[in-house]
Order: sequence, then C-alpha cells, then structure tokens
Amino acid sequence: MSLPDATRPGSPTAHQADVRTYALVTGAYWADTLTDGALRMLVLFFFYQLGYTPFQVAMLFVFYEAFGIITNMFGGYLGARFGLKTTLFLGLGTQLIALGLLALAPATAAVVPAVMIAQACSGIAKDLTKMSSKSAVKLVAGASQHQLYRWVSVLTGSKNAIKGIGFFVGALLLTLVGFQPALLILGLLVLSAFIAAGLLIRGDLGTPDKRAKFRQVFSANRAVNILAAARIALFSARDVWFVVGLPVFVVGVLGWDFWLAGGFMAAWTIGYGAVQAATPGLLRRQISDGAAPDGGTAMRLAFGLAAFPAGIALALAGGVTPTFAVVMGLLAFGVVFALNSAVHSYLILAYTDGDKVAMNVGFYYMANAMGRLTGTVLSGLLYQIGLQHGPYGGLIACLWAATLLVLAAGGLSLLLPGNAGASARPVSLGDLGD
Repeated sequence: MSLPDATRPGSPTAHQADVRTYALVTGAYWADTLTDGALRMLVLFFFYQLGYTPFQVAMLFVFYEAFGIITNMFGGYLGARFGLKTTLFLGLGTQLIALGLLALAPATAAVVPAVMIAQACSGIAKDLTKMSSKSAVKLVAGASQHQLYRWVSVLTGSKNAIKGIGFFVGALLLTLVGFQPALLILGLLVLSAFIAAGLLIRGDLGTPDKRAKFRQVFSANRAVNILAAARIALFSARDVWFVVGLPVFVVGVLGWDFWLAGGFMAAWTIGYGAVQAATPGLLRRQISDGAAPDGGTAMRLAFGLAAFPAGIALALAGGVTPTFAVVMGLLAFGVVFALNSAVHSYLILAYTDGDKVAMNVGFYYMANAMGRLTGTVLSGLLYQIGLQHGPYGGLIACLWAATLLVLAAGGLSLLLPGNAGASARPVSLGDLGD
C-alpha cells in the first residue's frame, strides 16, 4: 500500500515538518546560548572587579568545561538511548538550575562554591542542547551532502551570533542592574523558552535506540577520532587567549569599560558566526568542481590561521599601538578561525554514519570541551606568568601558545580523509522515525 503524499519521505509536506522541527529546536538552543554567553561575562567581570587574579578567574570556569567533557561523553549515549528531545529539555532545565543557584546565592565568600557548582550545571546545559540541535541537523537534512553543509553552517553561525549578543547583554546587565538581578532576568528568558518548546515541539527527534551501549560513545571511526584530536587543538588555540587573556587585557591594560569589552567580544563572536554561516559561499572558489570541503581544506585553513596570533604577538612586542594590533589582528584571526570551525562542523557529520550520529556528535563535542578546558586553564595561567615581562607580556604569552596549538591542529588535519562524504551514509527522519 502506498503512503499518502503528506507522509511520504521527501514529499513537500514532510520536508516542511522537518524544517519546522529543526527551527523549534534551534530556537530553544538560541535561548540557552544567549544566557550562556551572558553568564560568562557576568562571572568573569564580576569576580575580576572583586580583585581575583586572572588564574583565579580562569579556575571559576574549570567545572564548566570539565562537566562539558562529561556531558558530551554521556550526552551522545543519552541522545541515542532516550531520544534527542529528552536531552534538549534536560539541557534547558539544567540551565534554569544554574541561573537560580547563582541568583539565590548569598553575596559572601559562599558565592564562590556556588559559582563553581552553577558553572558545572551551565556546562552540562550548554552541551546537552548543542548536541541535540547539531544531531537534529543530520536527521532533517536528508540525503544531500550540500544541504547538510549549508544547514550546519547556518546553525553554527547563528548560534555564535546569539552567543555574541549574550556577551554584550551580560556585560551590559552587570553595568545597569548588577549581578544577581541580571541572573533573574536571564532565568526568565530560559523559562520562557522551556515552556514554548514544551508546547510546540511535536513527536520525537529520532527513534530512541534501547540497544545503545555506553562503550559505543568512543568512536571506532578513524576519521572521527582524528578530527576530534584536531578539534581539541583548534579550540585550545582560541580559548587560550579569548576566555581570560583578552577580556582582562582590554579592561586591565587598555582601560576599557565592562560594557565596551563585552561589546567587542560580542562583535567578534557575531562576526565569527556570520562568517561560519557564509562559509559555503566563501570557500566555493577554493574547492574545485563544487565539491564539499575535505580534510585538505581543514589542513590549509589551520596552517594559514597560525600566522595571525604570531603576527599579533610580534606586533605587540615590536611597539605597535596595542589597541590597533589586538583589534585588527583578532578580527582577521576570527575570519579564518570561523572558516576552519565551520568545516570541522560539516566534516563530523559527513564522516558519521546516520545510525551513529548522536554518539559521534557527542564524542566530537567531548573533544571540543577538552579543547576549551585546556585553553581556559592555559589562558589564566599563561597570562599571569606573562605579566612578569611587562603589561603586554600576559597576552603575548597566550598568543604564542595559540600559534603552537593551531599548528598542531593543522598537522593532525593532514591525516584526515580527502573525500569527506565517502565514509558516511546520509540519513533522514525516515531512517530513524519521527
């Protein structure tokens, strides 16, 4: 018996339903992402204002990144076992707990352990929602590798634009209303998203696999493992200057106000996201015959990226005006880094078999979190050590570390397959059920 047109896989109505589901998941993720970015700025600037050293500030984020690793380790398994809808709502609910804990914490020394616990919850929330939304792209993109490439670029780019807005919102709220009232405002935003998603999302996101085993989280796919290692190095290279070094430098050395520092980081992240969303068009001329990116693309971008942190470090050491060197250099760094990150986000899905998407995406973002954790710790530590060599020494130390880490990412990318789509079987909702 034939299926009605409305339910036949690939029919216009089925495609519209897929797009609607993807849009709802993405919207819920945007709410979590905005509050995540705002919370980072609130914690960073609030405790730096209280007199914490760069390394002490960095350590406040260790639980955030460490629990991100754990979440991605288990998140892929949970998504495969119970469905992506479950992990999405777990993420939003955990973010509410994080914001509520901080908002209700006493304004005494007891706020420090509360911050670390809340950061752990926030790390769990962010990675559960990210894994859910990224995996959903694979389910709704269908058999077209080029559509998958476009959609994942748009999702990744828009996500970073929203996170950038969050940076500015957090710094602005700290300036206008203070730490705890800002947290209550952010909590109301996440609560609204939680309620809206609960009312509007229909059905499941994929079919839960009760046979999924935890050991399957660790990928047997060589390409996925190499890409994960490159991802660790790439994101360590970003966060080694971005998490602590840059904001402390522009506030403590250049004398910027909190809202201006948050605004610059917001503009950088929004621009970074816009480049990611535009990556297919920007790389079209560099990829012959209209092919999708492959391991060679990731390798060339990584080696090219290394020139920028090295150039900024040399400019600061050579007496170039620091504001000009940092702002212009990091804007250029952001463009090439965004292209590299978007190619990685495409490759993990292209290398992944459809029936293992949640597992492999969770494993990949576990590597992503490991990179952020490494970069976060190094950012505070190297910045504080570098200050012994002058006011610019902290950021210069972070930038040289970024250069070495990017070169490591490029070296690992040499081992990636040349044909991204060759090892992956595209998947649709018809394969996994809805």
